[in-house]
Amino acid sequence: MAKASSTGHQMFQLQNFGCGYSYSQLGLHQESRSWTSPKAKKNKIVILGSKDSEKGLKISRKKGSVGGAIALIIGTSIGSGILALPNKTSPAGLLPSSVTLITCWAFLLIEALLLVEINVGLQKRKKVKVDDDALEVISIKTMAQETLGEWGGALATVTYVFLGYTSMIAYCSKSGEIIHRLTEYPESISEFLFASFFTVLISVGGARATDQVNRWLTVSMIGLLIAIEILAVVFGGWSGFEFSGGDWGKVPETLPVMIFALVYHDLAPVLCAYLDNDLPRIRVSVLVGSLVPLLAILIWEAIALGLSNHTDQVSDPVELLLNVRWGGVPFMVAAFSLLAVGTSLIGTLLSFSVFLKELINNLSNIPSIKLVKNSSSSNYNSNWWEKNKASVTATAMIVAPSLIVSTTVPDAFSAATDIAGGYCMTMLYGVLPPAMAWAMNKKKQGQQTDQISISPALIGVGLFACGIVVEQIFQDLSFLHP
Repeated sequence: MAKASSTGHQMFQLQNFGCGYSYSQLGLHQESRSWTSPKAKKNKIVILGSKDSEKGLKISRKKGSVGGAIALIIGTSIGSGILALPNKTSPAGLLPSSVTLITCWAFLLIEALLLVEINVGLQKRKKVKVDDDALEVISIKTMAQETLGEWGGALATVTYVFLGYTSMIAYCSKSGEIIHRLTEYPESISEFLFASFFTVLISVGGARATDQVNRWLTVSMIGLLIAIEILAVVFGGWSGFEFSGGDWGKVPETLPVMIFALVYHDLAPVLCAYLDNDLPRIRVSVLVGSLVPLLAILIWEAIALGLSNHTDQVSDPVELLLNVRWGGVPFMVAAFSLLAVGTSLIGTLLSFSVFLKELINNLSNIPSIKLVKNSSSSNYNSNWWEKNKASVTATAMIVAPSLIVSTTVPDAFSAATDIAGGYCMTMLYGVLPPAMAWAMNKKKQGQQTDQISISPALIGVGLFACGIVVEQIFQDLSFLHP
C-alpha cells in the first residue's frame, strides 16, 4: 500500500505540474546544486528556470506511458471553452464551423509538435553535466528566452499575464450566468461566491484539498459530457442536423474561441519529461490526445447547432440545451457547464497566483519584525499570515480585478474569450513557436541535431497565427468604429 501511495503521489506531482501547481504545492523542493558535482542522485527529473542552470527542481522520475500522456491532454483540453463555441459558431453554421474546427485543430497540432521538438532540441543543446537518469523540464517562457533572447522571454511573460486575467474574467462571468440560472441569485453575487469558494480552497485548503476537489470535478465533468451527448442523440438531438450550407463569411469571427477551446500547449514541456524526450511517443500522444477532444467538440457542436435550427430566434445553443425536455439533460448541461468553468478556473488561478507570488517575494525583501505575544492564538494567526500572506495577496490581486471587470462589462465572457484566444493564446502558442524554431536554426552552432527544418508547413502555421491576430484586430476596430 505504501508503494502504491508513493506512485500515486508521483503521478499527482507530474500531472499537476502541467496544470499550474507551484513547486511547494506539489510537495516538491527547489534547491541549489552544482551540475559538475559527481554526487548527482539517480532517478530524478530536473526542472530548470530561465537562465538559472544552477538551480534545479528534482522530482522522482517514473517512466510515463502514452496512455497517461493522452489522458493529460484530454483532461486539459475539455473545459469552459466548449461553452462559448456554439454561440459563436451558430451564425456560420455547422459545415463552416466544423471545417474550421478541424483546420484549427490541425494548426494547433503542428504548433504542439513544433513545441515538443524545440523542447527536446533544447534538452540536447544543454551543456550541463547531469547523470544519465536525469531529465530537464524547460518551460515555454524559458524556451522563448533561450531561443529569442530576453525580449522573447519578456513577450512570453506579458502575454501570459494578459492570458491569465482574460481567462479569469471569462470564468467569473460565466459562473455568474450559470448560478443565476440555477438559483435566481444576482449574477454579481453568484460570481463573487463562486470565485470566493475557489480562492479559499486554494489559499487555505492547500494542495491536498485542491487536488482532491479538482480530480472529482474533472472526472464528473467528462462523465457528464459523455452522458449529455449520448442522451441528446437518443432523444433526437440530430433532428435539426443540417450539414450543408452555412455562411462562410462568418468564419473569421469563430477563430479566437476555437483556439480558446482547443489549446493544451502549456503541457508540452511536461509531456517531454513524462515520456523521456522520446519524440515518436510524444507525437503519438499529442495526435491521439488532441483528436479525442476534437471529436467530442464536433458532436457537441452538431447537437447544439441542430437545436438552434428549430428556432427562428437568434439564441445561444447552450441556452437551448438548458431548456430541452429531455429527461435530466438540462440539469446535466448546467452541472457540466459549472464543472467546466470550475476546473478551468482552478488551473488558471493556481498558475497565475504562483507567478504573482514569486514576483511579490522577489520585490519584498524587508525582514519581518517578530513581536512577543502572550496569546498563543495570536501567535498562531501571526505565523499563519506570515506563511500565507504572499499566496493570499497574489490570489486577491487576481480575483478582485477579474470580478470588477466581469460584473461591470456586459457579455464579459464572450469578450474575454475572444481576447484570450485571438491574442494571448495565438501569440503564445501560435506565433512564438515558429519564431523559436527559426531562431534555433540561426543558432546552429554546428550541431545538426539542433536544427528544425524550415518547411512550408512551418512558415504556413506562422502566417496563419499572425493572420488570426490581424483578423482579431480588424474585428475589434470594426466593433469600436462601426
